[in-house]
Amino acid sequence: MRILHVVTMVDPHGSLGGPLRVSCNQLSELKKQGHDVLLVAAAEGYRGRAPREYCGIPVKLFAARRLMRGSFAGVSAPGLIRWLVTHGRTFDVAHIHMARDLVTLPSARLLQLLRVPTVLQTHGMIDPSSQKLAKPLDALMTRPTLRAAKKILALTSVEVDGLRAVDPRTASDAVQMLRNGVPMSPVVARPDGASPDVLFLARLQERKRPLTFVEAAQRLASRHPDATFTLVGPDEGEGEAVRRRLEEDNAAGRIRWVGSVPAERTLERMADSSVYVLPSRQEPFPMSVLEAMSTGLPVVVMEDCGLAPDVTTSGGGQVVGFGPDELVEVLDRLLDSPEDRRRMGNAGRTFVAGHATMDRIAQQLSRLYGDVAS
Repeated sequence: MRILHVVTMVDPHGSLGGPLRVSCNQLSELKKQGHDVLLVAAAEGYRGRAPREYCGIPVKLFAARRLMRGSFAGVSAPGLIRWLVTHGRTFDVAHIHMARDLVTLPSARLLQLLRVPTVLQTHGMIDPSSQKLAKPLDALMTRPTLRAAKKILALTSVEVDGLRAVDPRTASDAVQMLRNGVPMSPVVARPDGASPDVLFLARLQERKRPLTFVEAAQRLASRHPDATFTLVGPDEGEGEAVRRRLEEDNAAGRIRWVGSVPAERTLERMADSSVYVLPSRQEPFPMSVLEAMSTGLPVVVMEDCGLAPDVTTSGGGQVVGFGPDELVEVLDRLLDSPEDRRRMGNAGRTFVAGHATMDRIAQQLSRLYGDVAS
């Protein structure tokens, strides 16, 4: 089959995060199965010509335009829309990783008008919104696009409830549950090292709560003089606040924000650490947590994280409440116990190998594509 995926943005640092990594993982495995795949997106941050391949996947990238800084919602790519008009009908199926933005939403609607079978995957990004523009946008674009989709892929029942709140008329049989998965990491962490590093690897935006990580690190640094605490990720609004907090106290350089790493180096950076912490609220299914577990890194997530039940049952990490005190307490115990870090890391890697590898998910997708294209 000829399969098209659409995501909002590709840049050298993989700033879009989960939706881009999900698409790349899916397409990589579908390509192994013999399908003809292509990823299209807006692009920025490249010097000269944008690449034709990203993480081993064929891509066609178009210059991004931003109506507002610091938000993917204002990104558009007029060249991509023009290209779809000409080439969209050449694909058997289009899989759009859709949000309320000016790339994926108009792309999905255009492909439907071109009568290309569309599969939507919303990654928890289409739910009731208090934003002023959401109401007219949903009436004009979001709801018609949801109703015209052949299938809508959701991760959790919470995401399904959000979709139905946005559009109660979306057919119940159009929604299908699909887990995210990751390839098994070729690099393996050694979390029981004598000089542990606690890692935050995510966008520095308010919902990810990087300041909660910094506060915990500042409280723990004096108790664990051999430990380091590292923030890795692009600034999406919280960078200046993080800088100010680190100027006040960075534990003599042991608490650092080092900026982004290229997407292809994410696993390598995780494997250099001892604990992965994601303090963000209401994460439906964070890819970074699965990736960390695949390296054998113990993880710490919040109790409303979509992966919290898997972290608990697998023994691959710890689930904590939202306040900094509980996070500090859990990290304090983990930093005191190399044995616990090693045991949890091994358990997490075993869980990913048994329940979250990409081959099963790609087989499910391949069957679904065949059904909607027939």
